[in-house]
Amino acid sequence: MARSKSGIVDIKLGGYQPASSVHNRAAEILKIELTDRVGDDVNFQIDGNMTLSSGIKAFDLPKLVESGNLSMCYFASSYLADRVPEVAIFDMPFVIGSRQKFYQALDGELGKLFEEKFLNEMGVRILAFWDNGLRHLSNRVREIRSPLDCEKLKIRSMNSEIHKEFFSLLGFEPVYIDVADLVAQVKSGEIDAQENPLTNTYNFGTYKYHRYITLTGHFFGTALLMVNESIYGGWSSEIKMAMGESVKVATQKQRSFAEAEDEQILKLLDDCDNIVTTLSPKELEGFKTAVKPLVYLYRRTLGDHLFSLVE
Repeated sequence: MARSKSGIVDIKLGGYQPASSVHNRAAEILKIELTDRVGDDVNFQIDGNMTLSSGIKAFDLPKLVESGNLSMCYFASSYLADRVPEVAIFDMPFVIGSRQKFYQALDGELGKLFEEKFLNEMGVRILAFWDNGLRHLSNRVREIRSPLDCEKLKIRSMNSEIHKEFFSLLGFEPVYIDVADLVAQVKSGEIDAQENPLTNTYNFGTYKYHRYITLTGHFFGTALLMVNESIYGGWSSEIKMAMGESVKVATQKQRSFAEAEDEQILKLLDDCDNIVTTLSPKELEGFKTAVKPLVYLYRRTLGDHLFSLVE
């Protein structure tokens, strides 16, 4: 357990987003709640954008937690499918039924499954599942209403085989770019398109360079709030209890921030600068049809039960 010379327990939480993000706002609430409960027994520090402060790639955060060089972080689950294959369920396009059903699954059977998997495979404890938002397309070239409109556009992808296959099926040319480099490559025009929750598209500033935004809602992202298990094991029972209670409060707030931001961001976008496209049911079905082979493949791999928890 990391302690300062005075015997205070040092805990550091790392992130990779702007201070205004729903994740970092929730992290600040976590700090306040924990401090209220344990006072000066814990020195809780937040570095909400380590890609700027330390020059690391966002992709490195789980490795730092896994090694114990960082106490905690929040991190998009999509990057971790190679370690825990079942997280692919979070990246099945157009599968998540509703936010509320998803929350119930994460706070119940599905969440317990992932807590066990990550503890066994990575030695990290999942403290909470945060809302990483419904993901939508944006691009600088043209309005997108069908997979045909996606053809030959170079799109930024996470380092996820599922994401790359999804974009390829739609006709895009996917290119992995770490979030630390995303804005620069959008601004330079090196990539034509990207996809993110509306809050990221706005807060990262990519909407300034991508006039066209299409509300596909293709993925419903999940961010894992994780802590190194050895570090966690060194905490006193009082600190563990306080952390658990504080995480519950912060998670409720984080999810409410995420839901509210979808509506708020749409109001902030200027109709003169951005064309926001809402797909008709028929248009949306065209996207779903194009990626059915991917969903079918993973339904066979992951099993119907896993799908039943989120559909």
